[in-house]
This record gives sequence, C-alpha cells and structure tokens, in this order.
Amino acid sequence: MKKKILITFIVIAIVALAAIFIIPRSNSDEFSITTTVKRGPFEILVYSSGQLEAQNSENIVVPTILRDRNLRINEIKITDLVEEGTVVDSGDFVATLDHKVVEELLISAQEDLEMRVNYFEDAKMDSSLSLSNNRDLITNAREDVEEMQIVLDESVYESPAVLRKAEMDLNKAKRKLQQEIKGYELKKSQAQTRVERYNIEVRQRQSRLDKLNNAYQSLEIKAPISGMVIYVKDRSRQKIKIGSTVSPWSPTIATLPDLSAMHSITYVNEIDISKLKIGQKVALGVDALPKKLLEGEVFSVANIGQPMPKSDAKVFEVKIKVFGEITDLKPAMTTSNIIQTGQFSDAIFIPAEAVFENDSLQFVLLENGSQIVKKVVDLGDKNENFIVVNQGVQEGDVLFLNTSKNIDDLPVEGMELFYEIKERKAKEEEEANKRLEEINNETAQIYKPSSKNSVIIKG
Repeated sequence: MKKKILITFIVIAIVALAAIFIIPRSNSDEFSITTTVKRGPFEILVYSSGQLEAQNSENIVVPTILRDRNLRINEIKITDLVEEGTVVDSGDFVATLDHKVVEELLISAQEDLEMRVNYFEDAKMDSSLSLSNNRDLITNAREDVEEMQIVLDESVYESPAVLRKAEMDLNKAKRKLQQEIKGYELKKSQAQTRVERYNIEVRQRQSRLDKLNNAYQSLEIKAPISGMVIYVKDRSRQKIKIGSTVSPWSPTIATLPDLSAMHSITYVNEIDISKLKIGQKVALGVDALPKKLLEGEVFSVANIGQPMPKSDAKVFEVKIKVFGEITDLKPAMTTSNIIQTGQFSDAIFIPAEAVFENDSLQFVLLENGSQIVKKVVDLGDKNENFIVVNQGVQEGDVLFLNTSKNIDDLPVEGMELFYEIKERKAKEEEEANKRLEEINNETAQIYKPSSKNSVIIKG
C-alpha cells in the first residue's frame, strides 16, 4: 500500500514539472521589469578624472648656455635633485647636472684648440718661407731685365740679326718678370686665405672652449623665483628624477607653480568630446579632500586627440578653471570632474535600458491595453543613465526593460514617426554634403592660380 502511494506522488510531481516547462506563459509574465516615463529637469553630464595644475608657473630649465648647438650636448643626466614639494627661495639650489659629460667635452675641445693653433703657426711659417722664395725670384727676374736692356743698348751698332736677338731676349725677360710678379700675388693671396682660415678655426675653437667653461660653471641649477618645486614629466611620461636626462629639445626640469590660481587637466574620450564647449560649468571634487566641493568652468578644449596608453582609443585634453577657496589645493592632486554639457528645464526622458534597436528602428516596449507593442521613438540627448525622448511616449507611460523570445512577433506602432525621422536625417545629410561641397568650392577658388601668373606652354 505504501509503495502505491509513493508511486502516485512521483507521477504527480512529474506531471507538475511538465506543466511548468511545457505550458507557454503569457507575455505579461515574460515582460516583468517595468519603468515609467518621467518628465522634468534633465542634465547631460560628462564624468572624468583629472589632475590639478597651477594656471601660471615659472619653469626651471637647463641653462641657455647648455642649449647652444655649438657645444653639441644632445642630452645630459641629472645627478642630484631636491625633494619634490620643497619650497625654495630665488637662487636656492634645485638640481645638479652631470659634470662628466662637460669635462669630457672640455678635454676634447682643449686638444682640438691646441691642434688648430699648431696648424695656424705652421701656416704662417710656410707662407713666410714660400713668399720669401717668390720675392727672390722676382728680384732675379728684374735683374735679368736690366741685363737684357744693357745688351740691347750695346747692340745698336751690331748687325740686324744680333740686334733682333737682343730685343727678343729683353722681351722674354720682361714676360718672365711679369709672370713672377703675378705668381707672387697669387701665392700671397692663397697664403693669406690659408692663414686666415686657420685663424678663424682657432677663434671658433677658443669660443667653444670658453662656452664649455661657462657651461661647466652653470651645471648647478638654481631657482629663478620663490615657490614650490614640482617636477615635470619626461618623454616617457615619467616624473623627472635622479638619472633622468634633459636636452635642448626637452629642457624643462621642474616648475614653480603660482598656487593662487589652479586648473584641472583632464582627458575626455572621443565619444563625449563633441559635447564639450568653452564656458560649460563643472563640479569638482578632490580625492585628497573628500569634503571639499568646488566649482569650475571649461576654458580649453583640445582640437587634436592623442592615443591612450595601451589602447586604440583617442582622448582629448580639457582644461577646467577652478573657482573658490583653493588654499588647501596642491599641484598633482587627483580631481573628479562632472562637466555639465547640457540642461533642459522640462524634458521627457527614460532609462537607456528601455530603448531597443532593430536594424535602423529604435523603439520601446509599451503596454497598450491588453497587448505589448513596439513603439517607435525619436530620441534626443542622453547622459550616463537616461535618454531624452522628443516624440513617441508620454509622461506616465509604462515601459518594459526586459525582452522575450517572441519580440520580433510583436506589433509595431508609430511607423509614420519612423519615416519622418528617416526623411529628416536624409535632409540633414544632404545639407551637410551640400555645405561640404560649398566649402570645397570656396577652397578651390582661393587656391585657383591667377590668370596673370599662369604659364602657357606652346608645343
């Protein structure tokens, strides 16, 4: 008897489970999570984290003498630094640069100068000796002319042949004298040029040596004004530290910020950057001072993006001016920035999760009487959680946030709105293309060559 009762209970349980899984449920059971269309004030906010910087600051840079191209110091290491955050007075020590680099250049420059001085002295001696020989040749040639003149004078009563030969010898001696004089002038000019070239090289080497001596004396960096030392980031975006290098192309070591005016530097992704404009209000929080809430305003938005580290995404630099009491703020403090990019005093809005898409159709799931329909909506601006609805729903409408397997079978309402949206977007695209064409035509007209300057090539 007990066995039969047990079997009966098992059969009933199996039938109950089958009923649960096999018998279809109603739409109202599948669509169970709902929300209500709301109306009221609506804010569009962009959230980002940033870092405080002084709005004005004085840079501590490598001395100008070290950036002279003639010194050929491409980069130089930092061997000593004061601790970041140190408050210094004007003229106080901040950093020391590597002396070994300049010492090696000094030794090389001294050797090069000595070599050029030797070349200069040798050139003067060679020139003096060579020109002395040329002057002797001119003297000999002039004596030959005098001798030939005497021979010609004595041949006045000789035969015509002897007289003609004497004349020819005299002319030959005169030509030789002229050649020796011209040769002397040419060699004198060459010698002067050669000596002057070595003299210039000596002066250049001496100037470089003097500059290196001055550079050696300037390797200890001093603060130009009073302030708090904040080290900058190098090319690898790492803070300057002992062992870092500076160069003529990246000469800044640190900054002395003016703490009376601060701004927050933040980076906004390329999706949100089009929403940002100069003058937009910002609410700022400071991580180090959780109870401090500040107001700010966007005063700079970058036009060119930059890649995020280890990512293909682009971000744009945004600068936010900080208002209010900032005495407790320090450079490099982390900030939380809430940028108000748009505000509506009266708008209809719904949660972003209530919007579904099917190809080019955007719709919500709306309970219309006894059935659930897909209602076409015309969407507007959005923030982190909500979307403004321009047309399609009304305040108080109940929408569903979850979907079901048979969503494709649900009826669609508001197709006339869909075609209206489609037509509007087509017109906007046409106007944009027309405007782009006008800009291209204007640009082509500007760069069109003038007929006065045109060149006609006849073949």
